[in-house]
Amino acid sequence: MYRALTFLLCFGALISAEAQKTKQEIIKSIDARGEQYAATAKKIWDFAEVGFQEKQSSALLQQLLKENGFSVQDNVAGMPTAFVASYGSGKPVIGILGEFDALPGVAQMAVPEPKPIPGQVAGHACGHHLFGVASAASAIAVKDWLIANKKAGTIRFYGTPAEEGGSGKVYMVREGLFNDVDVVLNWHPGASNSAGYGSSLANKTGKFRFYGVASHAAASPERGRSALDAVEAMDVMVNMLREHVPQETRIHYVITRGGEAPNVVPAFAEVYYYVRNPKRDNVKSIWERIERAARGAAMGTDTRVEVEITGGVFDLLGNETLAKVMDANLRIVGGYVYTPEEKEFATKIQKTFTTDQLPPLESTNVIQPLRTTDGSASTDVGDVSWTVPTVGLSAATWVPGTAAHSWQAVAAGGTTIGSKGMMIAAKTMALAAVDLYTTPATIEEAWKEFRRKRGENFVYEALIGDRKPALDYRK
Repeated sequence: MYRALTFLLCFGALISAEAQKTKQEIIKSIDARGEQYAATAKKIWDFAEVGFQEKQSSALLQQLLKENGFSVQDNVAGMPTAFVASYGSGKPVIGILGEFDALPGVAQMAVPEPKPIPGQVAGHACGHHLFGVASAASAIAVKDWLIANKKAGTIRFYGTPAEEGGSGKVYMVREGLFNDVDVVLNWHPGASNSAGYGSSLANKTGKFRFYGVASHAAASPERGRSALDAVEAMDVMVNMLREHVPQETRIHYVITRGGEAPNVVPAFAEVYYYVRNPKRDNVKSIWERIERAARGAAMGTDTRVEVEITGGVFDLLGNETLAKVMDANLRIVGGYVYTPEEKEFATKIQKTFTTDQLPPLESTNVIQPLRTTDGSASTDVGDVSWTVPTVGLSAATWVPGTAAHSWQAVAAGGTTIGSKGMMIAAKTMALAAVDLYTTPATIEEAWKEFRRKRGENFVYEALIGDRKPALDYRK
């Protein structure tokens, strides 16, 4: 018995050593193509295409994956820029998510001061140019590992457009594109390195379009019916509503059309709303109240209102089993240290922050504790996570302390700071995928947790209903 125990312990150590060697080889293989991946991300950063308009960005990622042996199905789920790239066959099927849309209104040069790019309307203020490329790099590394080790299994990259308000992944879930997947991996750019299994905010978004009657605002105002008055009346009522909703709720809006000239009573006006809450049932009920406010505003101003739902996403269903796998591999990969030039850039960026609580620049080389707390943002990964066990991580692609959706995030994302963080994510997801291919029991445990948390009677119903993709929501 003693000899048998000794043999098993030694054999386990040999397996561990072999696994570590394999992981270092995967890391080196990704590093070997680091310049190519950084250049690809920079091109997408330059394209800065908004949701459902990401033609060049999607095509570039598809080309990268095709050149590396993936079969690609484009124009999926009714979205011209959505695609699925696959390699291999059989089980397990591991999916990796990749995003690539930019945000309007935050065009910015890769410099540490506010400096918009002339003529450009959008910027990668959420780092999705890095998101898509890192995920593709990870998928390619896993494909190479499957070939080298003659392993069965499928690696699948999901090119998911319009995460920012367009809910691209929701249409892919609704279309059943994840139904045969065993595990989904993803990541997101950020200001620190961490993995976790916390939740997020569900949300629902839409545009309220009011139609009135134009008239001369001075000579015959009594003959006009102001659509802008209706928008403003709605906004006032919704702002009063804020006192009477659960305190975790977030409601945002922008007036996208308010008329053309002050001396013309506006015949058309539009306001674009977001509602968020940790519980999607609360989102549904609050949205219904906002729609009633819109109808009331239309009645009170003698105008007409139309509502278009543009997006809606679930909260994240975290998976502790998978989060621990991701966290362990993130610690193998580790962080990175700034060069003198990067440190100078980062120092200047931090001086532009409106807060005095500045994390040390050295924190890019730190792996934060496993996150168990819920986030304060929303993502269409939420819908995926209620369909298949899903896990994510964050990597330091921005200067520590940077807020998402800011010009500072755009600036750092266009530098080596962004590409270094991107490589951390690519390596971590690749190593996590290899662990899952080689330990089917972990996948089984992840599914047990998933079913327990989701509940036996769960039936998926998208918050967007049965509408087709809102392909023009950014136009």
